[in-house]
Amino acid sequence: MKDREAQVEIRITRRTLLELLDPQPPAPPTAKLPDHPAYQQIMAVFAAADAPLRARAACKALKRLVVRGILAETEQGVFTRLRP
Repeated sequence: MKDREAQVEIRITRRTLLELLDPQPPAPPTAKLPDHPAYQQIMAVFAAADAPLRARAACKALKRLVVRGILAETEQGVFTRLRP
């Protein structure tokens, strides 16, 4: 009976030590986006996508923000926030 209890304790100790040696990595911190509507609209495009986006799709979303007057395209493929 004592041998069986000792085996159970050894298994528990082994499991505990293995967990200590291989801890789960901490969750990455959640990035806080600026409150500017352009960021929210760009992230909404990614949130609505059902698969990873290609650069072309992201660029189309940025161009829509240019049309809405939220961003400016200073040269082809180069976007900036409109300054008051």
